[in-house]
Amino acid sequence: MRTPSRSIRVPLGGHYTLADRCRPYADLLPDAVVSHATAARLHGMVLPRRLAEEPVIHLSRPPGKSQSRRRHVVGHRLVLHPGEITNILGLPVTSIARTWLDLGGMLTLEELIISGDQVVSEHHRSFGPRRVARVPLPELKRYIEGKSGIAHLSKCRTALGHLRAGVDSPPETRLRLMLAHDPHLPEFLPNVAICDVDGTPQVWVDLGCRKFRTCLEYEGAHHLTPEQQAKDHHRDLLTAELGWVQVKISRADLLQGAGWVQAKVRRGLTLAGWEPPR
Repeated sequence: MRTPSRSIRVPLGGHYTLADRCRPYADLLPDAVVSHATAARLHGMVLPRRLAEEPVIHLSRPPGKSQSRRRHVVGHRLVLHPGEITNILGLPVTSIARTWLDLGGMLTLEELIISGDQVVSEHHRSFGPRRVARVPLPELKRYIEGKSGIAHLSKCRTALGHLRAGVDSPPETRLRLMLAHDPHLPEFLPNVAICDVDGTPQVWVDLGCRKFRTCLEYEGAHHLTPEQQAKDHHRDLLTAELGWVQVKISRADLLQGAGWVQAKVRRGLTLAGWEPPR
């Protein structure tokens, strides 16, 4: 059984401490740019814990410049165009798109997809605030497709094919990727609206398959509160009334691995009329 790696989003409040650590090096090396995992942390991008809490700072300088050999600093050489550099709290930092590209050499394919899903995530539902993509998926695709001769570019292009806008959390991405390992299962899309007979959205689900009217809900720790449980009960009844089969997936399910999750989803699909290929 393989335990999924845990990804966390660095809180914005942590930017100031990290920025303060970076600033003396930026002053000493005016041509250096904060990059890689350090840039991702400053941007608030989703990272696995080993990078979100690493003690080193990543700095990049142009080719021909010496790499910094200072303690707690990892030096890189990058050719950066003006559009690939932004400013955070007075520090030159690689842009989100460029940072995601550079993370290709530090993350597994699954971790890269998880991080990318959060970068391109956007939705406008009938409830709650609108979510705006940090970098829209078409824009990120154009950026990556326009690159050449960069290490790990192939991995990033592979990851691009798996990114989906509308994903709310890393566990939802892990769930979707687990299902993708079984070629016989239909595709589940994120942030699907279940509508009434008039076409008005009544329920928004984490992952949905319209063909077989089956939806998946990832239930994290916040679903254990009495207030959320009351909302969930209402959602569950409404989902059933609209003729959809709902399958709830927990963190414990993800820890059991892809085989366990796939079997659970197959049971829901079967109730909805899906027949596995013989």
